[in-house]
Amino acid sequence: MITAHHALTAAGTTTRGATGLTGIARSVAARDKKVTDRAALRAHLRPATPANRLTDAERGRVLEALNSARFIDTTPAQMFAVLLDEGEYLCSVSTMYRVLREHSAVRERRRLARHPAKACPELVATGPRQVYTWDITKLPGPVRGVYFDAYVMIDISSRHIVGAHVQTRESGLLAEELMCEIFAVHGIPYVLHADRGTAMTSKPVAELLEDLQVTRSHSRPRVSNDNPYSEAWFKTLKYAPTFPQRFGSIHDARGFLDEFVDWYNHEHRHSGIGMHTPADVHFGLAEGIAAQRAATLDAARHAHPERFGTTTMPTALELPEAAWINRPQTASEQAPVEQQNAAA
Repeated sequence: MITAHHALTAAGTTTRGATGLTGIARSVAARDKKVTDRAALRAHLRPATPANRLTDAERGRVLEALNSARFIDTTPAQMFAVLLDEGEYLCSVSTMYRVLREHSAVRERRRLARHPAKACPELVATGPRQVYTWDITKLPGPVRGVYFDAYVMIDISSRHIVGAHVQTRESGLLAEELMCEIFAVHGIPYVLHADRGTAMTSKPVAELLEDLQVTRSHSRPRVSNDNPYSEAWFKTLKYAPTFPQRFGSIHDARGFLDEFVDWYNHEHRHSGIGMHTPADVHFGLAEGIAAQRAATLDAARHAHPERFGTTTMPTALELPEAAWINRPQTASEQAPVEQQNAAA
């Protein structure tokens, strides 16, 4: 009926008259006419087939030549040049690639090493001496091009620097020696995390950790976020106001690092652990200090209640329950590291 409505209006009948004869509302007829007109316009504006487009038969000959035994191991550019030298032209090099893409034939055909994706490390520590992380950073020496290597190990739960030493080179044997000293003083952790440097993956370090039954954890390649505590501490070190432009000798570098680590562990109030010092958290003194802070705030609140809007401790002074490297997403993955190791 709507076709009859259009025919009547095209013959000169008014839309009101056509509606009375066909029973089709004018709005419905007008909407249908717009849709029809748009479809006709799209068909009219649809680009025609390019004049320079190869025919299906010509594209078939190009694909046959590319897949022939003669040219199967050559590039389209090489085949193009060889055919030109022989007085034959099939198409341009770009068209050859276009034909290959249509048949999903553009890919690396050489044998390449296929490395499986590295697992994302997910570690959690609910207290000190559970997860240590370590890394090596360069300290500028007395002249350009000379550097010293600073080995630094951190307890991620307390942020305490459990070991830091400066050497002239990066070595697995030196790393093993440092670990033995740290473990003898601060205890053996459940997990030791590091990146994939030569010292971190060296045989002496691997054998030591295996003998001590310490789980080894490594960052994914080229993912610095997998070792955030070490990277953040190196920035704190090198952006310190007292950090020199260069160290005159390895003894100067060792003296500076010892003083900085002592200040960081015993004087620096860390925002990630409730504004406690790393030493207070590492050695279990944080709860007593938190109680003392609460008592001081209560006394101040009692003396001047108008100056306090709440009766709770400031959020900045709250000590977190756990420290994470790539926080697990599910509840089962949020178990303490002791349970993770027991399950393993």
